[in-house]
Amino acid sequence: MIIRISIVEDDQQFRQMLEEYLGQAEGFSCVSAYGDPRVALRSLASDEPDVVLMDLQLPGMSGIDCVSALRQQAPAIRAIMLTVFEQDEQVFQSLAAGAYGYLVKRTPPPMILDAIREVHAGGSPMSAHIARKVVASFHQAAAVTLSPQEREVLTLLARGDTYFHIAQRMGITVHTVRNYIRRIYDKLQVHSRTEAVAKFTGYGA
Repeated sequence: MIIRISIVEDDQQFRQMLEEYLGQAEGFSCVSAYGDPRVALRSLASDEPDVVLMDLQLPGMSGIDCVSALRQQAPAIRAIMLTVFEQDEQVFQSLAAGAYGYLVKRTPPPMILDAIREVHAGGSPMSAHIARKVVASFHQAAAVTLSPQEREVLTLLARGDTYFHIAQRMGITVHTVRNYIRRIYDKLQVHSRTEAVAKFTGYGA
């Protein structure tokens, strides 16, 4: 079986290198490559790749937003983030947006092929350093004890409810909801709803 790959990468030299490498690799076909994520989103569904290699920092739209939009348009396409960034926030936001893997660009090309095969088979490959960061962060989150009210707030956040709807459902004020969320962020050591939900749901809470 030939695995069909698309690339979304604004660095022309790196993009061309990936195209050439994938074009020569047995069992792979590079069906499209884009430097602009907005152009990519207009075409990827019809390109029908199995896997997309997605840069994080792109012109006009982040790779995270592009992955999120792609999941809505073509949920069968699996994205791997391939980027220079290794910060926790970017990693968790990418995974929460729907990325199936996260690799740094210095990953050797044969390992990129292995990651593509793994994602195509249903796995979630990550660079070793990234994987350690994810595991450490989840272990830290698992050790945190949230109150029943904090867990309810976070569950409703994960469902997509607004602060106003959470306040109505729990019979509290929006101000109280904000106070709960500040405490949740402090306990989980996160800075955004996306990070909090990613850590919380990562342990099946």
